[in-house]
Amino acid sequence: MENALGKMTILSHINELRKRLLVAVVALAVTTLASFAFSQTLAELLAKPIGGLSAMASIEVTENVTAFMKISLLSGVVLSMPVIVFEILAFVLPGLNNNERKWIWFVIPVATLFFAGGVAFAYLVMLPAALPFLLDFMGITTIPRPNDYFSFVLNLLFWVGISFEMPLLMLVLSRLGIVKPKALIKQWRIALIASAVLSALITPTPDPVNMGLMMIPLVGLYFIGILFSIIGQKKTNDGKEKKPKPQKKSKSKRVK
Repeated sequence: MENALGKMTILSHINELRKRLLVAVVALAVTTLASFAFSQTLAELLAKPIGGLSAMASIEVTENVTAFMKISLLSGVVLSMPVIVFEILAFVLPGLNNNERKWIWFVIPVATLFFAGGVAFAYLVMLPAALPFLLDFMGITTIPRPNDYFSFVLNLLFWVGISFEMPLLMLVLSRLGIVKPKALIKQWRIALIASAVLSALITPTPDPVNMGLMMIPLVGLYFIGILFSIIGQKKTNDGKEKKPKPQKKSKSKRVK
């Protein structure tokens, strides 16, 4: 009987997961189709740092269509993300306690803000600084292809946005007890070196100016992450139940 109930529970979870995945896929399809209406405008916005769409050239017949579809799909993913996140939470939240739910509702909007800040920084600061260097390197005029250019820009926006999630990662690690704020403060020199290496990997140009533009916010985010880790550790310590001290048994004196 217990095995039957266990199988029914597993099957019900699988069915629920299948339904929620179906809703997420349908939402992605609908938003991608809807994105066809403004993908041209979005393409013009992405091409603005190099002087607009006219600054690019295609050498294949289907290249422009492929670039258009790629932008539409990306836009569809972004627009459908609220539905996808809702379906994930609706599946996961019933198995969490109240404290874990509160932290999830805190992390989601903060993670969104940090990612959006990283994307804005890459678009407004890094691209205008990097593209002139790349397009005129060695004095050779470069005419980018749409597919290559949009892939380059979208990858840069994505990875810079991900790197801006560093404070949240440090908060989670602190909550789990994996890292401690004191250790993070002591290792700030190592953090500087790691930020320099990460900046070199993310920055599309080898010059120190663009590398410095990426390194400065990463170092700032590291110290913000230390503040987050202090808050996370404090919340963890406050949530721990104080165990009552065992009472010492009084030794009764024997009366002679």
